[in-house]
Amino acid sequence: MKQLRLGIIGLGRAGYSMHLRELQGKEDMFKIEAVCDCEQDRLDNMKEKYGARGFLRVEDIVADPDIDVIDVATRSCDHFKHAKTALDAGKTVFLEKPMCTNYEDAKKLFDYAEKCGEKRLFIRHNRRFEPKFMQVNRIIQSGILGDVYYIRRTVANFDRRYDWQTLSQYGGGQLLNWGPHLVDQAIQFCGGDYKRLNSYTRQIAASGDCEDFVHATFEGINNRIVEIEISGGTAMRVPEYVIYGTRGTLIDKGETYEINSVPLDYVFEPVTSSPHTPAGAVFGPAIPVPFEKKEETWDTFPLDHTWVYLYDALVNGKDFPIKSSEALKVMEAISEIKAQNK
Repeated sequence: MKQLRLGIIGLGRAGYSMHLRELQGKEDMFKIEAVCDCEQDRLDNMKEKYGARGFLRVEDIVADPDIDVIDVATRSCDHFKHAKTALDAGKTVFLEKPMCTNYEDAKKLFDYAEKCGEKRLFIRHNRRFEPKFMQVNRIIQSGILGDVYYIRRTVANFDRRYDWQTLSQYGGGQLLNWGPHLVDQAIQFCGGDYKRLNSYTRQIAASGDCEDFVHATFEGINNRIVEIEISGGTAMRVPEYVIYGTRGTLIDKGETYEINSVPLDYVFEPVTSSPHTPAGAVFGPAIPVPFEKKEETWDTFPLDHTWVYLYDALVNGKDFPIKSSEALKVMEAISEIKAQNK
C-alpha cells in the first residue's frame, strides 16, 4: 500500500488536537514526515513522538522534496497565503476550513490551483460526514417524514471566548469558525444551491470584535427553508436538528432523536374545504391522523472520513466528495452573510 508523506503546517487546535487524532490508525496511508510551527517546543514534541522534521518557516517545509501533501491548519487569516505558497512549491494541499476569509480570495485560490495543472487543492469540510448529519439525510431519504419542507440546524452554548478566533484581524468570529460547517450542511439540505438568503449576526458573550451569534435562513432550489443558528450566548441546550415534513417531524433530544410520523402505508384522504361557518366554538371537525412516535439513538463513528477520501483521490483516482464548486458556494454564502451584517 502506497504511503503518502505528509507535512503539517500549524500545530494548534486543528493541526495537533484534531488532525493528529484523526490520523491515528492510518499510518499505512499517511506518514507524518515534517511539521511547521512558530513554537519550537511544539516542533520538539513532534520530533519526539513521530520522528518528524521540524520547520519554523512555511517556505522551508514546502520546499522539502520528501513531502507529497501539505496539510494547512494555521490561523484562518493565513490559509490563502500558506496554501498558495505550498501550491507554488508543487505540493498537493489539504486545506482546513475556512479555506479563506472571503469569497474573492477563495475564487483566486481555486483559479490558481487549476493553473497549476492536476487536481492539487482539497478542502476539509469534515462535518459533511459527521454521524448526525449523515443519519438525518438517510431518514429524510427514507420518506418517513414525507416531503421535508423545513430544517433547523443549531450549534449553541454559552462561551466567553477570548482566544484569537474572537479577533477579526486573524479571521475570527463564529461565521468563519462553525460557519463553514453549518453553511455547507445547509446548502446540501437546500439541494446544492439556494434562491434567497437572509441573516443576522451579533456579539453576545465573547470578547474581541467579532460575532458569536449567527442566524441565517436559506430558501433552497428544492424550495426547502433551511435555518442555521450558531450561538456562543445560549445558556440552555437546544436541539441540534428540528425537521418538519408533510408526514412527520424529527427533533434531536441529545443522545437520541424523536420522530412523530404517520405510517408509510397510510393514505391521506382528500378533504374538501367548506365556506360554511362551523357550529359552536370550533374551527371545524377534527380529522384524526394516526401518528406514531418512536425514539432512536444517533449513529456514532469517527469524524475522519476526509483523510480516507483524500487518500483515495490521490492514490486510487477516486473523486473527492467535496467539489471545488461546493467549497466556493460555501464561501459565497459566508461573504453574503458578512455583507448583510456590516
